[in-house]
Amino acid sequence: MLTIGQLADYAGVTTKAIRHYHERGLLAEPGRDSSGYRRYTAQDAIDLVKIRTLAQAGVPLARIKDLLDADADTLTAAIAEIDHDLDERITRLRRTREQLAELRGGDRLFVSPEVADYLDELRRLGVSERQRNLERDGWILMQTASPEDAAGWIAEKHELIGDAEFRALYLEHDTAYGWAPDDPRLPGLADRTRSWFARHHSRCEDRPVRNEPIARLAQQSQPEASSPAWDRLARLMES
Repeated sequence: MLTIGQLADYAGVTTKAIRHYHERGLLAEPGRDSSGYRRYTAQDAIDLVKIRTLAQAGVPLARIKDLLDADADTLTAAIAEIDHDLDERITRLRRTREQLAELRGGDRLFVSPEVADYLDELRRLGVSERQRNLERDGWILMQTASPEDAAGWIAEKHELIGDAEFRALYLEHDTAYGWAPDDPRLPGLADRTRSWFARHHSRCEDRPVRNEPIARLAQQSQPEASSPAWDRLARLMES
């Protein structure tokens, strides 16, 4: 006759686990001796080892009770079913890990590879995180609303950012976000920007926007989509 502590040591489990198996109906509670202590038999030890083995193999506790006294064929079929469930769970967990890896990689979970490459290039060039976030959020909206148009626009963006003059203007616009609206550098930046666009025809101008509300939303909905300096810069470029 064994105490609960002796039984736990023998089977390599904790006394807490044994009590839990009692609560789940997996292991019958034994009688108590005259001192009020539970006393376990060799059969209890055999049953506990079976429970522990099945649990360590990944069999859910809810299934163990039915398998303890199952015949060989029933046990084999049940184990095959449990193995199939585990295989599906492993597949889901692998996909979850892939998604976590994509999250660690930054924006690639939310945007196309082409857009993600473009955002990586902006980071390499020293574009502010604020501006990159604006770009990313705009692309999320645009590529969802019109994937075909977004694919054309991002191809042109890659070409533009490869132009040294455009790149310099882009970086200066990014910096100008925090300038005062009366900063004396703004008129010159507006002139250079207007001049550049006058000399470079955009293919996107020939491509109609199929979803005007989303296009406007992509430009206007973000809290940091403008600043006092940018507002004045836009007015200077229009004048």
